[in-house]
Amino acid sequence: MSAVSTPAFAGQGTRAVEHQILGRIEQFLFREARLLDTEAWDEWLALMAEDIHYWMPAIENRRRADKLGAYASGRGAYFDDNHFDLERRIARFKQPSAWAEDPPTRHVHVISNVEALLGAQPGEYLVHSVFVNYRSRGEADNDLLIGRREDVLREGDGEFRIARRKIVITQSLLMSKNLNTFL
Repeated sequence: MSAVSTPAFAGQGTRAVEHQILGRIEQFLFREARLLDTEAWDEWLALMAEDIHYWMPAIENRRRADKLGAYASGRGAYFDDNHFDLERRIARFKQPSAWAEDPPTRHVHVISNVEALLGAQPGEYLVHSVFVNYRSRGEADNDLLIGRREDVLREGDGEFRIARRKIVITQSLLMSKNLNTFL
């Protein structure tokens, strides 16, 4: 994972969490997937911390010896959003003029391989997971996005919030007509 680490995640996650906490984290991620699949945008946004950094770097096909790496910070991103940016994207999804979502895209998010580690601060967890996002729209538009996520979850008042999300997809070239999705 060192090839995809960023300063936001550096130095975190050296000890696995207890099984009970892992179960709660998995349930949180499964609920998040259901909210996305059912377009419960406002409920999904409520899962984000106010200081969220939602980042999906663009992928560059590079040789292993290249010290820059395939997912270089500051080199371009599909998403590089804060809370306000996410609010705007959700508001756009809800508009009648959002023609790219009429008819709506049908989503299925599958989350797996969840690994949770203690974070840098008390009440924070570094969570690794993999996802599959199957998207279908109209009669012939079908897309499959596959990748890994690195999240920093912050717990407060018995609830988790996503403080950081780094999304690394396997595709270096997206063939989708749009990227109207959250991962």
